[in-house]
Amino acid sequence: MKINPDSVIWKPQAGSQELFLSCPVFECLYEGTRGPGKTDGLLMDFAQHIGQGYGAAWRGLLFRREYKELADVVTKSKKWFSRIFPKARFLESQSEFKWRWETGEELLFRTVKRVDDYWNYHGHEYPWIGWEELTNWPDSKLYMDMMSVCRSSTPGLPRKYRATANPYGVGHNWVKARFIDPAPPGNIITDEKGRERVRLHGNIYENKILLEADPDYLLTLQSITDKNKKRAWLFGDWDIVAGGMFDDVFQRDVHVIKPFQIPSSWYFDRSFDWGSSKPFSVGWWAESDGSQVTLANGKQYTFPRGTLFRIAEWYGWNGEPNEGCKMVSEEIGKTLREYEKLITQKYSCKIKPGPADSSIFNEIDGDSIAQKINSGYHGSVVKKNRNIFTTANKAPGSRKQGWEILRTRLSASLKQPMENPGIFVFDNCTQWVRTFPVLPRDSKDPEDIDTLAEDHIADETRYRVLASRNISRRVRVSGV
Repeated sequence: MKINPDSVIWKPQAGSQELFLSCPVFECLYEGTRGPGKTDGLLMDFAQHIGQGYGAAWRGLLFRREYKELADVVTKSKKWFSRIFPKARFLESQSEFKWRWETGEELLFRTVKRVDDYWNYHGHEYPWIGWEELTNWPDSKLYMDMMSVCRSSTPGLPRKYRATANPYGVGHNWVKARFIDPAPPGNIITDEKGRERVRLHGNIYENKILLEADPDYLLTLQSITDKNKKRAWLFGDWDIVAGGMFDDVFQRDVHVIKPFQIPSSWYFDRSFDWGSSKPFSVGWWAESDGSQVTLANGKQYTFPRGTLFRIAEWYGWNGEPNEGCKMVSEEIGKTLREYEKLITQKYSCKIKPGPADSSIFNEIDGDSIAQKINSGYHGSVVKKNRNIFTTANKAPGSRKQGWEILRTRLSASLKQPMENPGIFVFDNCTQWVRTFPVLPRDSKDPEDIDTLAEDHIADETRYRVLASRNISRRVRVSGV
């Protein structure tokens, strides 16, 4: 049957929208710049299976993290569905809040925020599940749990797990790790169990309808002066986070450097942020005493006294962004000691006690996490004066003060010649490079980092800069 073009209300535009609606892979992320039509694509991916004979078996869930965020999606659905499906009804009450078709299909609009929200859906069947702005969720736990209800007992029914995202938000790291880093757009990723997933990249230039109706929108994106924001919004660059805490003062080619031999006269210590279900983080630091060094490229340089170098790290995660390895305290101490044997041998140094999350010093039943870590480190019960950590500065206002000091140090490192103490990171510190530069500001308090983000290394780094002091004399530190 020929279709009259004048009767077509909506059709996918050539490029990413067409690919998204025809994608055969169960799990698919539609990511990219602002404006390619990702939300419309998400709605129509569900709608294309209505009236195909599936009836009430074709049910969908479309998730946002907050109820107020559903307003835009619902508005767009009303714009299209009321015209394409005149007999369909949208049930407005908060208990319903869904589309229902005369043939029995339903699309529910819902919010999920906490991991426990999964249990509201446990045992249900939804062959189609969509996530709008996936980076709004801080970790992958809820996303992965909800995948278990994307199923159907009806033979031959499509099953689709769909999401949209821009490069921004508290969940930037885990979305990037799951979809962006493993493969280019359109390349199917297969995990160890044989399950497939893919990401499709959308570009504003594909949306001919938007550009024709609102040409100023593209001009607005092109005229953005913040180069990082422009890379994120106009080019969909996942290596940058527009509006982040450090994106305007961090440059990877400056701040991340090749390891070089550090003089033993420099001050060496460690910093620590505790975590169990969430990652813990240990960072080892060398602080310059102003003596000249030879860099990895053979050039000699004198860094201002007090400049910090992150020379090694240990991140206690299970391999999934923002998920901890749940290692017991004594084992952390034992393993930490093994790491330090290598560091002290490499630099002929002694590592001094450094700042740690103050919560580890809280005693429960006469014991604390710090004491257990010390016991594992030393192999015996230790006296308090043998602690390998000091208490980090967590006084009122210290959090924001720490971020500002870090911004100042990052900025100082960009200047040549350097005039003030800066901060650098050896390129073997891959978890710092992965998590720190992309940390977003809190939308409610722009002077702080969003605490739902993967900020454990940032906290541990902040403890260290708040404990810094310019070394007034060269201290000779002997080997262990």
